[in-house]
Amino acid sequence: MQPGTLTRPELTLADRCDRCGAAAKVRAVLPKGGELLFCGHHARAHADKLRELEVDVQQG
Repeated sequence: MQPGTLTRPELTLADRCDRCGAAAKVRAVLPKGGELLFCGHHARAHADKLRELEVDVQQG
């Protein structure tokens, strides 16, 4: 790991989908900062848009 590099913690059972409140399975890290958490259903539903925006998608 390089000095100054930040890593995000693994998703836990406490992490919830920002759309529906179900258990989060995917973290979408936005290019300009911030993140969104999605359940599997909403991650699939928004996958095309996330790719279009070049979001870093991390499976949990």
